[in-house]
Amino acid sequence: MPRVVARTKRTPVPKELEEYNLAPRHLSLLAYLFFDGPLAVNELATRLELAPATVSLLVGELNRYGVVDREDDASDRRRKIVSIAGAHMEAVRRWLETGVQAWRTALRPLSPAERRTFIETLRVYERELGGGQE
Repeated sequence: MPRVVARTKRTPVPKELEEYNLAPRHLSLLAYLFFDGPLAVNELATRLELAPATVSLLVGELNRYGVVDREDDASDRRRKIVSIAGAHMEAVRRWLETGVQAWRTALRPLSPAERRTFIETLRVYERELGGGQE
């Protein structure tokens, strides 16, 4: 597991995003936005298991770089909805692609039941790292 984490952290940032000094913490945030679409800052905080203030700082940083857009929620002006800026969507996709392809290659030979067992094992491992809490 430490080797997997270390290798993930070494995933090269696409050239178009290099100037922003992005790090793995940015990749996690961008992955949620890429796969799940626009999200509120509080929803991102919940998914990333970070304080909303921390996520707000990350989003502010990415917004200043133009990597993400931050807009008022039409139904609640106090909420901000975050999305990947269209100009950077392709670069973010390429940044995530190595991991996506690695998962596809790893899971392809497994039966659906084996995949469920593998995913459940990862969920239990994650839960136990958090002291047994979901």
